Amino acid sequence: MIHRYKLGGCNIVLDVCSGAVHVVDDAAYEMIGMFEEHSREEILDALLGKFPETTRQELGECYDQVASLKEAGKLFTPDTFAPMADTLKKKTGGVVKALCLHIAHTCNLNCSYCFASQGKYHGDRAVMSFEVGKRALDFLIAHSGTRKNLEVDFFGGEPLMNFQVVKDLVAYARSIEKEHGKHFRFTLTTNGVLVDEDVIQWANRECSNVVLSLDGRKEIHDRFRVDYAGKGSWEKIVPKFQKFVEARGGKNYYMRGTFTHANPDFLKDIQQMLDLGFTELSMEPVVCAAGDPSALTEEDLPIVMEQYEKLAELMLQRDKEGKPFTFYHYMIDLTGGPCIYKRISGCGSGTEYMAVTPWGDLYPCHQFVGEERFKLGNIWDGVTNTEIQEEFRKCNVYAHEECRDCWARLYCSGGCAANAYHSTGSVTGVYEYGCKLFRKRMECAIMVAVARALGGQ
Repeated sequence: MIHRYKLGGCNIVLDVCSGAVHVVDDAAYEMIGMFEEHSREEILDALLGKFPETTRQELGECYDQVASLKEAGKLFTPDTFAPMADTLKKKTGGVVKALCLHIAHTCNLNCSYCFASQGKYHGDRAVMSFEVGKRALDFLIAHSGTRKNLEVDFFGGEPLMNFQVVKDLVAYARSIEKEHGKHFRFTLTTNGVLVDEDVIQWANRECSNVVLSLDGRKEIHDRFRVDYAGKGSWEKIVPKFQKFVEARGGKNYYMRGTFTHANPDFLKDIQQMLDLGFTELSMEPVVCAAGDPSALTEEDLPIVMEQYEKLAELMLQRDKEGKPFTFYHYMIDLTGGPCIYKRISGCGSGTEYMAVTPWGDLYPCHQFVGEERFKLGNIWDGVTNTEIQEEFRKCNVYAHEECRDCWARLYCSGGCAANAYHSTGSVTGVYEYGCKLFRKRMECAIMVAVARALGGQ
């Protein structure tokens, strides 16, 4: 399978199963589109009429080059990965490599679009005790096999509402990692309200990454990210985030925003983040129920698609100006990238990655927490709901019928199981709106990577 598209002044041809990306002229672009369904002479005849300035000999040479690329496995490469789909996850042998610790099921903000029901996850407010967190870390070590690097995310709600336990858990992890031959990498996600000098110094010492929640423009941010008195948080958190990022040397963080029906023109929010001095950016489409006032609509779709293209143009323009920035969804490596296991299997939710509630219950990921059907077990007894875990073990890109003919399948790996479930009722369903956004992001990401590669020649 190939995918052809024109963007940023480039004719781009992606060979889906080899990952090869070709930038070609107009004649080659048309030829590749006809190559598998027409004979050599039919193609040359058709293109001579379309490109009269090109000779038949030149077109014949182009045809031979396309045929050579096919022979070399760089065009029209067959899909040989499908038979691996059911076996790759089994080879991990139940190894767990990451936990999302729900250190606080409570929050000091009252964001209307929050998928976690303002941090409560459809249940009671609670904070995780040190004893539960300690057991979660022991569970991770015990189930990590020979894997050395282990990931732990401190999540909420707002994790800084339980900051002492966060600090105590990291200290405990550091005290035992050497004897077990492990190394913990910690991430903190925060809304910023409780950030102070102590938090900044601790995070810069212990966290490999921090995720800072900011929705961009003040009017957009303060429309959604409000306290329980209804007051916006923009003015309170922005100076703290600026100090935080400066102390981290401008690295190892993400400014993470959410765009909704209120701001499908999210490039303005990206620009605001840049104007504030932030350069490691992520802007995510909202996850909420259909019919919610914040939910993206079909009318928003063309606006969002245009924003992604304009974002790619802005990135390349800022490159030229010597002011580059990173956008999470446009990070792509055309020379290597994820292994085939990752490309087929996705994030590993429910198998390699799990979320832990304040009470020690295990769920496939943070977006399933509170949905009783998906409770896997707990950190004392391990996974007892093996039927649900098996559902997630079988959740790979080839388990989604709609993915089999999608050119982006080896980039999205079947997409988010939570989004699939919440939109279709099945973890192997397809969240079609999200698919459209993902394909556009990938086209833009590949174009940016191509432009940068060509610019470096």
